[in-house]
Amino acid sequence: MIARYRIGQLYMISKHSCEQSGGGEGVEVMRNEAHMHPQHGQGQLTEKRIYLSSKLPAWARAFAPRFFYVTEKAWNFYPYTITEYSVSFLPKFSIRIETRFENNNGDNDNVFGDTPTPPENVSFLDILSDPIPERHYKESEDPSRWMSSKTGRGPLEKGWRDDHKPIMCSYKRVQCSFEVYGFQTKTEDFIHKSIQDILLVGHRQAVTWIDEWHGLSLDEVREYEQTMQEKTNSKVKSNPCNT
Repeated sequence: MIARYRIGQLYMISKHSCEQSGGGEGVEVMRNEAHMHPQHGQGQLTEKRIYLSSKLPAWARAFAPRFFYVTEKAWNFYPYTITEYSVSFLPKFSIRIETRFENNNGDNDNVFGDTPTPPENVSFLDILSDPIPERHYKESEDPSRWMSSKTGRGPLEKGWRDDHKPIMCSYKRVQCSFEVYGFQTKTEDFIHKSIQDILLVGHRQAVTWIDEWHGLSLDEVREYEQTMQEKTNSKVKSNPCNT
């Protein structure tokens, strides 16, 4: 299952980034290349700039410059990935996300093989029942209404995590830091909520778009990825302030 999901994940990220870009905001891909890591071996390194000034809450826009970007660096050693974020004008801001994909329903309490995360710090995200921001809702991307013509899967029903086959889990370990007095707690809470929303929307799309990517080879989805990156970069650069 995780081998097939790799195709779906690459497809989803490319299409979602393009959909969310335009008018100078969105995701600009700076590089996407093969990378050899001394510990994790052969993988893929991507670096992106994310422009999202208009999406910040009012309290954050109060101290943010009018134009800025978030840098995302991701090292993909599937089924393990590392993603790091920094902000152009905040040297004390950082986010690090480790991801591991496994063929289970989320019952591995030490997936990263070091120190188990305390239960009170673990959040289970359910693509069927957990709410997403209203602006992101589409009936065609609702797992409770979705049906795949290629695979015969769907719709998902209550309790699906206990008996649905095939099934897999995307485990995330999120660490964020923002050392600015007066804004630290509010900012870190905002970051965790934003990441949760992004993960829910993205994984709902990866599932409900399955008829678009099912059957593609890794080479084919990489070709699609390249095409969409060029289109996305063009949409972002339509605003001269980001050049």
